Amino acid sequence: MTSVFDRLVGQQAVVDELVGAARSATAAATRLHEAATGAMSLLGDDDVIAPRNSMTHAWLFTGPPGSGRSVAAQCFAAALQCETPGEVGCGHCHACTTVMAGTHGDVRRIVPEGLSIGVKLIRDTVQIASRRPSTGRWQIVVIEDADRLSEGAANALLKVVEEPPPRTVILLCAPSIDPEDISVTLKSRCRHVPLTMPSVASIAEVLIADGIEAEMARWAASVCGGHVGRARRLATDADARDQRTRALGLARAATRETTAYASAEDLVRSAETVAKAIATPLDEAETEEMRTALGAGGTGKGSGGAMRGSAGVLKALEQQQKSRTTRLKRDVLDRALVDLAALFRDALVASYASPVASMHPDMADQTVKMAGYARPEELLQCVEAVLECREVLDFNVKPRFAVDAMVAKVSTALRH
Repeated sequence: MTSVFDRLVGQQAVVDELVGAARSATAAATRLHEAATGAMSLLGDDDVIAPRNSMTHAWLFTGPPGSGRSVAAQCFAAALQCETPGEVGCGHCHACTTVMAGTHGDVRRIVPEGLSIGVKLIRDTVQIASRRPSTGRWQIVVIEDADRLSEGAANALLKVVEEPPPRTVILLCAPSIDPEDISVTLKSRCRHVPLTMPSVASIAEVLIADGIEAEMARWAASVCGGHVGRARRLATDADARDQRTRALGLARAATRETTAYASAEDLVRSAETVAKAIATPLDEAETEEMRTALGAGGTGKGSGGAMRGSAGVLKALEQQQKSRTTRLKRDVLDRALVDLAALFRDALVASYASPVASMHPDMADQTVKMAGYARPEELLQCVEAVLECREVLDFNVKPRFAVDAMVAKVSTALRH
């Protein structure tokens, strides 16, 4: 790898913009270091709308899942800290390697595992990030899935974005600039970097470079919806391929009463199984680490009472783990629903013989049959039913109830 930006797939315009900004940031950091008072502001009054190659203190990376928004933020953080003279994001210096590995002392990443990002975590992170850098040029905070910021957390973050310390940079990642994803006031104070979905060919090239067989790489790239990480999972994980098959199979099962609800139950149960398989080893490792930190298993003097009074700490950890598992279940199920909505969309496209690229090219025969079986308005009702199911899941509706309601609507539309 010759540059950290090699990790970004099909985003050359974004790479050019970030490289230019990183070069500007290097000059700005030098000026700040040389300033007598050390209190110079990074932004001037004329920099509210930043030129393409200028640097600013707050950035918002948006794009659909898999577009690489969090990767872009991490690569930019590495470029800002890069130690190689005359380069930004060289990929081989100590700063670049530690940022990409997540171990740099002046770069903090918030990756939400629960249902939301709380205000306490943001306040603690911002307090640390407001200090002078210890080894790098900047104190950098990367917040992935910033759409999960609670209202209090967003307000706490807004304060530091409005009045930034001179050596602090905030990098936010969100699906879009919609007010439901990021608050208008927070968005208005950030420089926006939109990312697009990489092409099928670009994703296939990445998978082939990773050592995946060419035919499997091209198939995974064609059905992943532009999501590089998902393409890699589909190409290497049989369980991921099975989960996709279950989701797409629900469309056919919904046409018969005898299979519709059984298929829905199977889809939810499968999502729970996948989430549990991911969460269980993490939970066990965290619990064991916490018990060891609290003194469990000790043999020295007083070790018998080491765990006394620790029930509250372990209970709090258990609650965090439960929240993470719930989020994992939702994420796995949501991915299946996206696949299902895309299948109905492909059938709708086929009914109009539109030259639009298919989301599931390997299911072309089924989508053509669906287009002949159901009218376009009925297929559109199916798409809307799936999207509505995704929405109600965000309001804590039990997955089984939400999916059963969706299947009822899809079944009614397809058997009209």
